[in-house]
Amino acid sequence: MTQMKYSIGLLMLLAALGIGISAVSPSDSEPKDERPNIIIFMADDMGYADVGFTGAQDIQTPNLDQLAANGVVFRQGYVNHAFCGPSRAALLSGRYPYRFGFETNPAYDPANPHLGISVDETLFPARLQTAGYTTGAVGKWHLGAASEFHPLNRGFDYFYGFLGGGHDYFKIDLKQEVWEAYKQGLERNGRPAGFDGYLTTALSQDAAQFVKDNKDDPFFLYVAYNAPHQPLQAPKEDIARYAHIEDKKRRTYAAMIDVMDRGIGEVVQALKEQGIYDNTLIFFLSDNGGPQPNPKTGKGGNASSNEPFRGGKGNFYDGGVHVPFLAHWPAKFKPMVYDFPVHSLDIGRTAVELAGGDPTSAHAMEGVNLVPFVTGKKSQAPHEGIFWRGGNGKQWSILASDGTKHLKDKDSKEPQLFFLPEDVSEAHDRMADHPKRAKKLRAQWEDWDEQNIPNTLMGYKEYHRQRALFYQQAIMGQEER
Repeated sequence: MTQMKYSIGLLMLLAALGIGISAVSPSDSEPKDERPNIIIFMADDMGYADVGFTGAQDIQTPNLDQLAANGVVFRQGYVNHAFCGPSRAALLSGRYPYRFGFETNPAYDPANPHLGISVDETLFPARLQTAGYTTGAVGKWHLGAASEFHPLNRGFDYFYGFLGGGHDYFKIDLKQEVWEAYKQGLERNGRPAGFDGYLTTALSQDAAQFVKDNKDDPFFLYVAYNAPHQPLQAPKEDIARYAHIEDKKRRTYAAMIDVMDRGIGEVVQALKEQGIYDNTLIFFLSDNGGPQPNPKTGKGGNASSNEPFRGGKGNFYDGGVHVPFLAHWPAKFKPMVYDFPVHSLDIGRTAVELAGGDPTSAHAMEGVNLVPFVTGKKSQAPHEGIFWRGGNGKQWSILASDGTKHLKDKDSKEPQLFFLPEDVSEAHDRMADHPKRAKKLRAQWEDWDEQNIPNTLMGYKEYHRQRALFYQQAIMGQEER
């Protein structure tokens, strides 16, 4: 009671002296955290030429084009593998996936604690958590389905999506064989979840809600669409909007990208509504190039275009690893086209350094912080070389900063040498003209490869075959007893 009288008396005295008192809470007096929010939008199996800012004429992507027009377009933007799982492992670890033996797509098996990204790897979202960021993942995971590999155990505070490599865009059907879980249920933070309508739209809506729920403090959001990965499915009304495209397959493919672009626009609008658009760093890229039809049979592919590049998903030619790649940050970046080669390892390194996190603890991150390069503080090329490996080294590639590329692709009989600034489609092999240059680049690749380990994962098709054979033999053994 005495303390209350003292407080009232103090207030009356201050009022008599004309000193106003405002209600100030401790949180109001704290300085606002000025670190940027960070969002990565990743498309799945999208062709290089299938967005407006890379030249698409038949597919509408106004939201991505607006981000590109007001941001940084990386003319030579690369991913670190030519297909899904290893590319994502590189992005989220911030390290070449060959360092920890992640060289193929893991099969979907929640019971296998060895079939995913190494538990010894610190994914960069965990580094952001340590730095005080709230982290969320929406969409496709594809880095292992067992609990050891679950997003919530690997640096994410929130997860809504699916753990396998793809999903039906309209259906969940638990009566179907699980196999790669394309019709299994989704999950939200470890609990079963579904979706209404079209999956791409549901993922976008969830991502926009994450923005609204976490607007007050710095966050990281990874939006990993499965569009336009097969199965090729889109709402009928969106397919109808592309009736001008004669190829029915590409008509659906175009609609899938269109819906994804509109979803990205929805997330951007949420940023604007919450007043955090200017201080949000947005990256967009695809996980690899678009898959192309078999050149002998004409079958396969998803109707994507990688023009003007050679090859597609699975190739170390540019069609497989050179992807649409942009960064957008109104508070920091001026619109520009950046010409030197960059790669997806740079994204995680940039994010961690901006957050004030530690990129060197445990297994140190690779890549560079892109900010000083795109703001002009550093004028040199970010990388002396960018590297790829497949089949435990049977396939390999190195791209030098001047655009010289030396590789042995799965579709080439012998190593080849190209100078991309004059031959972007990799049509003219210069091995015979520049053997010394090729020898030097090969030696550089071999030095880099010394830090890699053999592939630790069985391919998903072979894994399913072996597992089925194991159970078949087990049943036969029981019958014999």
